[in-house]
Amino acid sequence: MNIINNRAGIYKKILSGNIAYKAFVPNFLPLYPSIKMDDTIQMLLSNADRAIGGLNIVTELLPDSDYFILSYLRKEATLSSQIEGTKATFIDVAKAEAGEIDRETPQDYPEIVNYINAINYGLKRIREDDFPMALRLLREIHERILKEVRGQYKTPGEFRKSQNWIGGASINTASYIPPTAEDMNAALDNLENFMNDKKPMPVLIRIGLIHSQFETIHPFLDGNGRVGRLMITLLLCHYGLLPKPALYLSEYFKAFRNEYYDRLNAVHEKGDFEGWLKYFLEGVWLVAEEATSTAMKIKALKDRDIMKLSGLSAQTSRNAIKLLENLFSSPIMTVKDVSKYTGLSYANANNLVKKLIDLKILEPLVERKRNRVFAYSEYMNLFKNRESYKRQLN
Repeated sequence: MNIINNRAGIYKKILSGNIAYKAFVPNFLPLYPSIKMDDTIQMLLSNADRAIGGLNIVTELLPDSDYFILSYLRKEATLSSQIEGTKATFIDVAKAEAGEIDRETPQDYPEIVNYINAINYGLKRIREDDFPMALRLLREIHERILKEVRGQYKTPGEFRKSQNWIGGASINTASYIPPTAEDMNAALDNLENFMNDKKPMPVLIRIGLIHSQFETIHPFLDGNGRVGRLMITLLLCHYGLLPKPALYLSEYFKAFRNEYYDRLNAVHEKGDFEGWLKYFLEGVWLVAEEATSTAMKIKALKDRDIMKLSGLSAQTSRNAIKLLENLFSSPIMTVKDVSKYTGLSYANANNLVKKLIDLKILEPLVERKRNRVFAYSEYMNLFKNRESYKRQLN
C-alpha cells in the first residue's frame, strides 16, 4: 500500500524499544480544504434531510411511538454488537428481557443488553440532564458498554494510555495504527470542540465527520466501533434533527460492511472524506425511509389486530387490547406475564392467550408443559434484518 500524508493527517514515525511503526495523526477539524459539496453530496444531503423529516412526522403521529423506538433500539443494539462478532439475535434479547434464558441462548447476549443500557443512558444525559456532547459522556457510555462482558478488562470508561492497532496479530502486521496516546488526547480535545462548534455547517455533514474522526482516533482499547455508531443517534438528537431516537445506522453498515471499512480507511489513506460522506448520507437516507415504512406497517398491524379483538366479548376485548398494548414493548411473554399485565387470574389469562392464538396474534415460541412462552411474531418480523438495500449510488 502506497501511503502518503494527506489532508486527513500525517503518518508519524514511532520508535518503541526495538519496534518501529507509523501511527496516523489526524489533522484537526474543521477540515482544510473543506468538503467539496458537489452535486452528488448536495443531492444526498437533501434526500437524507427530507427522509429524516418524514420519519419525524410518522413517529409523532404514531399513537404510541415508544414501542417503535424501543424495538428499533433492540435491533440497533443487536446489529451493532453483531458487527463486533456477537451471535445473539433480536429474539434472544427479547427472550432475555422476558426472563427466558435457556441453554440455547448465546452467552454473549449481555453485550447487547449493555448497548441498550448505554444508549438509554446517553440519551437521558443529553436530553433530561442537559449534558453536553463531551469526552466525559463518551467515557461514561464506554464504561456501560463493556460492563461485565468481553473487553471488561480493557479499562472501561478510560481512554487508552497505550498504543492500539487494527487488524493483524501484532503491530507489525496491522492494517491501521491510530495515533499515540499523546497525539490522541490532542485530537480528542479538538473533536470535543468540533462537536460543540457553533459555526454553520450542515448537521449531517458534521455528524459524518465526527464519526470518521472518532474511528480514526480510536481512543479506547476495545469498543470503539460500538461507541462510534451509538454516537450517531446521540448526535442526531443532540443537534435537534431527531426529537425521538428513531434512526440507527448499524443495519446499513452491516449490510455493506466491507464498504463501511473501505470508506473509513480511504479517509486516512487518501483523505477521501467526500467518498465517506456519500456513503454515510446515503445510509441516513435509506435507513430513514425504511424506518418510516416500518412505522407505518406497525400502525397498520395494530389497527388490524384491534379490529380482530373487537369481535370478542366486551370484557374479553378490553383485556385483550390491554395485552396487545404491552406486546409492542414486550413481544415475548408467558401466561404469568399476561396475568400481571391484565390483572386476570392465571386460568383466565391462559384462556385469553388461547383466544389470541386462535386469532393468529400470538404463537407459541417455546413449547413445554409449564411456563410456555408466546410471541407476537408478526410484529417481531417487522424488525428482521435487511440483507440489502436498494442502493442509490454505485
